[in-house]
This record gives sequence, C-alpha cells and structure tokens, in this order.
Amino acid sequence: MTVSNAATVRIRPSFRLWLEFGAIFVVTPLIMALGLPPAMIWSGLGGMLLVSIVLLSLSDGFSWRSLLTRPIVPDWPGLAAFVAATVAVAVALVFWLRPNAFLFLPRFNVELWLLILCAYPFVSALPQEIVFRALFFGRYGALFPNRHVAIAANAAVFSLAHLFYWNWLAVILTAAGGAIFAWAYQEKGSFPYAWILHAIAGQIIFTTGLGVFFYHGAV
Repeated sequence: MTVSNAATVRIRPSFRLWLEFGAIFVVTPLIMALGLPPAMIWSGLGGMLLVSIVLLSLSDGFSWRSLLTRPIVPDWPGLAAFVAATVAVAVALVFWLRPNAFLFLPRFNVELWLLILCAYPFVSALPQEIVFRALFFGRYGALFPNRHVAIAANAAVFSLAHLFYWNWLAVILTAAGGAIFAWAYQEKGSFPYAWILHAIAGQIIFTTGLGVFFYHGAV
C-alpha cells in the first residue's frame, strides 16, 4: 500500500463521522426548525433519539452500562451552586420579560405542573442527554482537537437543536445550559450528573414561568 493510499484509508473513517455529525446535529435541527410543523416536532426528536441509540450501540468501545457506573453526583457544592444560580436567573428573566407568568403553573395549574416535574427528567432531559452528551462525546468527541473545543461545539449544537422555539432566549439559555451539561459529562465524567442538572434546570424553568419561552405547538 502506498503512503497516499494509507492516508486515504485513515481519513475515510473521520470523514464518515463528520458526515454523521453534520446530519444529526446540524441538518436535522435545521429541518425541525425550518421544515417541520409543530405537530411533527416530537417525531423529529424521536427520530434523533432512535438513530442515536443505534449509533451508540454500534460504536466501538461504548457500553451502556458505563453511563450508569460513573459517579451520580461528583460535585455536591457545584450542584447547589447550579440550582441557586438557575433559580436566580430564571426569576430575574421572568420578572424582566413576562412578570405575569411568574409561578403561573404552580398557582393556576398544579396538576400540569406536577406532571411536568415528574415527566420532564425522563421524557425530555434523558433523551436529550443520550443524544447530545452520550452520542456526541462517545462517538464524535475525538473529532475535536481538545475538550474545550468539544464542549463549545456541544453547546452550539445543543442551542441549534432548540432553534425551533424561535425566540432568542431559548437559544441563549440552551447554549449556556449545553456548556454546563457538557462540562458535567466530560469534565466530571458523569452522565447521571449531566442528566440531573438538565432535569433540574427544566423543572426550574417551568416552575418559575420561564417555560413560556420553551413551548412550540405540540411540544
């Protein structure tokens, strides 16, 4: 085998992974934002999850069990600080942008509020963490030159995946949240920790009233 042919062989797997990455984390979110009606958003999200599960299962060296054997909460002070900061930011944003929405669900629709608190960690946060943390870093993390670049890219594609809400606040908050969840997964080495942070963030958002910016038709 010549040197050029050997180089071609080495490049091909990376090129294939970049194609997969672009299709999942760039093209699919753009299709959901620009081409799918609200009633089809759940189908798009479900498709991303299904593809992610298949690709992870086929990835060399990946084990589903490894996601659960890592520390659940490796940083309790960090968790407490995250909760306090998220509550403070959410309350401030609600009073700034939609003061009438403050604590809307707990005050006027307790049943729906409790349903969201119970369902959000499993129906929304867990699937997103599988796609945007487990798949992203487990299959495509090596495409990036270092962890910092990978975390920044993860935050960017996580924000892009929420473009279908079509408001600036959702895009900015999910970029910040994506960076934090990626840090929890990559730097703290814990999928459960990233999942818990994500779940708590969503519960705070819908409790304080900021959830009005995270509603899109059937979602």
